[in-house]
Amino acid sequence: MANSTIESDRDFQELADPYRRELLAHCYRMLGSIHDAEDLVQETFLRAWRSYGDFEGRSSLRTWLYRIATNVCLTAIDQRGRRPMPSGLGAPGDEPERPVVASPEVPWLEPAPDTVAGADAADPATIVAARESTRLAFIAALQHLPAKQRVVLILRDVLKWRAAEVAELLDTSTAAVNSALQRARAQLEQDAPLRDELVEPTDPAQRELLERYAKAFEDADIAGLIELFKKDVVWEMPPFPEWFVGADVVMRLIAAQCAPGPGDIRMVPAAANAQPAFGLYKRDEEGVHSAYQLQVLSVTGDGVAHVSAFFDTTLFPLFGLAEHL
Repeated sequence: MANSTIESDRDFQELADPYRRELLAHCYRMLGSIHDAEDLVQETFLRAWRSYGDFEGRSSLRTWLYRIATNVCLTAIDQRGRRPMPSGLGAPGDEPERPVVASPEVPWLEPAPDTVAGADAADPATIVAARESTRLAFIAALQHLPAKQRVVLILRDVLKWRAAEVAELLDTSTAAVNSALQRARAQLEQDAPLRDELVEPTDPAQRELLERYAKAFEDADIAGLIELFKKDVVWEMPPFPEWFVGADVVMRLIAAQCAPGPGDIRMVPAAANAQPAFGLYKRDEEGVHSAYQLQVLSVTGDGVAHVSAFFDTTLFPLFGLAEHL
């Protein structure tokens, strides 16, 4: 009996492990938190392992695992609510010199490493779709949807499930699924701009712009930095609820709140949510450059359109970034 149990455990691990990465991407899209997503994937595998003896194969193992993961996520959303970005909570600020006050009690949206995209590397079309569905603006827009609309849109538009499959998972009708999908798509069109305008990371012009962006920060070159921003650039920085619009306003914010001198800042390239990113390190009183914020950029052909600067330095290890330089 013991040997049979061991064999069953091995069978489960061998069959289920290949789906771990895409389930992580699914949970991240649902929750907007890479930390929560990792925890819930573990919960999914634990529940699946306990129930594996009762799995009758009426659906594929992949579908069965997604059903478990989705229900785990729905429970988590009921308990924890949605994760916003500052721009989803109110109007932009107009006094960038005024001290900002953190709101750590808000469960803020989190970025995710590019490895979370969960794409099949052998299929270019799948890679493009996975990148689009993990961009930060898309994840933020999903947070505005009611939980079940979020499920429907992810399963139907991202994972390409049939309406009947989604209806079975949610214990509802196909007509209800189609109606929820229409409402979710309409909401998403309002909340996820720039999807078609963003420049791909492989674009040579974008690489040059990013090099200039990093150098401007490291040299404390405010004039050089403002040339790289679109006039209507958006800057937000969880856990601070204040956010700002406009290159001039953002420059005033940086000058007033950060006030870096040449050499005070070091920028280490990273990648998050299929977008360019930087680990920003700030020199402390002892002369050590320590993790300060993780910037995720949206870049268009006209320049930097959006900067999301996350001050949660516990994110750095997830991106392979050191605590100190």
